Amino acid sequence: QSDVSVAELLAAFWNWADTYYVRDGNPTKELKSLREAIRPLKKLYGHTNACEFGPIALKAVRQSMADSGWCRTHTNHQINRVRRVFKWAVESELVPPSVYHGLQAVAGLKRGRCEVRESEPVKPVPAAFVEAVIPHVSAQVATMIRLQELTGMRPGEVVIMRGCDIDTTGEL
Repeated sequence: QSDVSVAELLAAFWNWADTYYVRDGNPTKELKSLREAIRPLKKLYGHTNACEFGPIALKAVRQSMADSGWCRTHTNHQINRVRRVFKWAVESELVPPSVYHGLQAVAGLKRGRCEVRESEPVKPVPAAFVEAVIPHVSAQVATMIRLQELTGMRPGEVVIMRGCDIDTTGEL
């Protein structure tokens, strides 16, 4: 356990992840996100003994991510992926549980309490774009689009909605 470097741990993790994060024979987007998350970890701490990687090191990786221009929420997501690598390492008995436990103590970056940039707010699609699409979709999809436009529903919420989910007892 004690002589595994972070780079060796990442190589072992990658061998596992390369087969785990696959759907229908194709790599998932998570694999690309993991690659991006572990790049600064490997650059800064690749030669470090994995058992010595702790909260201060994780905070340094987090700062490196922020310094490279990543927004606060993306940095937090990527740090969670780094933690997931060490969770897998504990599960695989490459590092002691205390390593992962220490990394869990590092809080995520909080809005307004750090110097990391915020992401741009997601804005609605311009009405002209919606109107341009409507003639090219089926009546069902057009109705779903209109419902989203009126209610602010997410696509997944519209797709799972059933007739029995709609209250038709009152006045329209």
